[in-house]
Order: sequence, then structure tokens, then C-alpha cells
Amino acid sequence: MTGRTPTMFPLSAIERPRCSKCQTLMMLARISPAGKGREERLFECPKCDHAETAIVEDPLRSKAAGWLGSELKPPT
Repeated sequence: MTGRTPTMFPLSAIERPRCSKCQTLMMLARISPAGKGREERLFECPKCDHAETAIVEDPLRSKAAGWLGSELKPPT
């Protein structure tokens, strides 16, 4: 790991950013709480070993999670 570059940008629950050095899709390495409904995600590049962090809204505490408690049910 060459270092951390803190960033703040929205990421969906499955979105993986590209490495800022070599443009390879990065791998999610760790998720940590960052307070106030946010989480810190650490991404590592499998090609050049660069690491970046992103502070994002916790998807389970966001407004987007509201549908989980709705009447929406899987097909039977």
C-alpha cells in the first residue's frame, strides 16, 4: 500500500472507483463507521497497490433504505 488519499464522494453500495494512478477497478478492503450515518471505505488497487479512502453515507441509515421497511415483497 503506497498511501491513503481521503476523498468524499457518493458511492452506491456496490460501486467501485477506478484507481487514480492506473485506472484499474479498486477492491473494497474495509468499511469503518465514520459517525453521523456515514462510513469510511478503504479501497485498494490490485495492480499498483495504491489505496484511497472515501467517506460515504451509510446505505442502511440513508433515505434510500426506507424501501426496506415498505410493503415491497419478493415474488411468491
